[in-house]
Amino acid sequence: MRTQSTAGFTLIEMVVVAAIVAILAAIAYPGYQEHVRKSRRTDARNILLEAAQRQERFYTERNQYTTALGDGGLNFSPMTGTTYRTPDGFYDLTLATTTAAGRVSTYVLTATPVTGKGQDKDTACGAFSINQLGVKCILGGSKCSNVAAQQADVAKCW
Repeated sequence: MRTQSTAGFTLIEMVVVAAIVAILAAIAYPGYQEHVRKSRRTDARNILLEAAQRQERFYTERNQYTTALGDGGLNFSPMTGTTYRTPDGFYDLTLATTTAAGRVSTYVLTATPVTGKGQDKDTACGAFSINQLGVKCILGGSKCSNVAAQQADVAKCW
C-alpha cells in the first residue's frame, strides 16, 4: 500500500503562524510608534534652539528681544498668523514676550505638537519650551530644567 504525501500546509499550521505573527506585531508596533515619536522630537528641539539663537542675535544688535517670529523679527517664514510650522510639520512654534521699562526683556518660545500628526500623542514630553535664560521645559511648562527634581525628565525629552 502506498501512502500519498501532500505538499503544503494544513489549516492548523496556518492559524498557528498567523497567531504568532499577530502576537509579535502587537508587541513590536507600540515600541515602533514610541521610537518614531522620540525621533520626531528633534523637530521641536531644533527649531527652539534656532529661534533662541536668533533671539539672542536680535538682542545683541538692538538691546531687546523681538516680539515677532516673522519678518522684521526672527524672520521665520512662511508664517500662519503668529505661528510658524516647523519644516517637518510636527510642531507649531509660538513666541510670548514681556515688556518692562519700554523694552522687550523676556521671551518664551514654545513648540506645540500639531494635532493629527502623531506627536500630539506624545504624553511623555508634549509641548517643548525655552526662555531667555535657557531654561528648557516640557509638558507645556509643567516640568522645567531649573527644578532639580524635574531635570531628569526634561533631559529625556531634550
